[in-house]
Amino acid sequence: MATTTTQNLFFILVIVSAALLRLSQPSEAHIHLFKTCGFNQIYQLGDSISDTGNLIRETPIGAASPFARLPYGETFFNNATGRCSNGLLMIDYFALAAGLPFLNPYKNIDANFEHGANFAVAGSTALSTQILANKNILSPVTNSSLHVQLHWMRTYFHSICHNNRDCVEKLKNSLFMVGEIGGNDYNYALFQGKSFEEVKSMVHDVVGAIKNAVRKVIHYGAVRVIVPGNFPIGCLPIYLTGFKTNDSAAYDEYHCLKELNELSMYHNDHVQKAIKDLKKEYPNTVIVYGDYYNAFQWLFHNAPYLGLDVASLQKACCGIGGEYNFNLTRMCGVPDVPVCVDPRRHISWDGVHLTQEAYKIMAGRLLRDIFPQLQCLI
Repeated sequence: MATTTTQNLFFILVIVSAALLRLSQPSEAHIHLFKTCGFNQIYQLGDSISDTGNLIRETPIGAASPFARLPYGETFFNNATGRCSNGLLMIDYFALAAGLPFLNPYKNIDANFEHGANFAVAGSTALSTQILANKNILSPVTNSSLHVQLHWMRTYFHSICHNNRDCVEKLKNSLFMVGEIGGNDYNYALFQGKSFEEVKSMVHDVVGAIKNAVRKVIHYGAVRVIVPGNFPIGCLPIYLTGFKTNDSAAYDEYHCLKELNELSMYHNDHVQKAIKDLKKEYPNTVIVYGDYYNAFQWLFHNAPYLGLDVASLQKACCGIGGEYNFNLTRMCGVPDVPVCVDPRRHISWDGVHLTQEAYKIMAGRLLRDIFPQLQCLI
């Protein structure tokens, strides 16, 4: 009898938990509130988390990269667009919520940029390739760092604005996304043998570059700016594989690598402090932190109630080999590397980037948190 009662109580708790989770998720109505901001354009700076097709238009690496071919893009587009996922990215969901078309990549010279432009490049860094080279860190994918992207943005605005006042008028109803950027600075350093302390010492310069980028977009005319932080990288297959250890104390209760997540939090703390400083500098500009870290953690911790495969939370959907279905020398897009049957039940797409489903859930969570801070209804 006691066992039956306990089982019933367990099932009741599961049902109640699932119901509470549904209530805590952003409703369609809440997401549609984003349209009340009346954004006419969105402008994006960043890396592979938000690149909608710039890298694949760069030579020589871009067109030859896996992102230029299937299975990338298979779920939504049935074709590779340069997005580092099986489908849509968070910036795509932000655009949809704002009632705007998907952002065209700046490198697509035939594209329509009436509703904004995406300057993000997969593999890019916050620090210039020269600064990283001075630290003996190579940028193997692209030279299009944040500095280069800002140059593209300035060139573009010069082409559409008669003068500064005209730009301010044209951009007053635009949303600017400065990041996520900086993750690759740490990725390259760590995988090229730098110690955690050496990488941690880079955070000041990386966040300084992000802070400078925010200043620049404000000078161009930005009124509302979102500055995202980094993911908990210690939960991603690439890091779980590359830094695997037999020391159980290195992992948290979710089997994520604690030291790597602490690095992300350290970076994010600095980003949030930079935003506080910038708000004092520019009291008439709305600057909002995009909490990618906790959006990911919420997704990760609530996976059982979100229809995700709990046994595959730290496994790449598209990948091969090892505990995390990831091999750095045989990554997604390489011949004979398989794709999971249902990407909707996975968080990780290729061991580095997330699935469309993960991005969708995270974007909804972020929109719920960010919208009130954008002060659109004031």
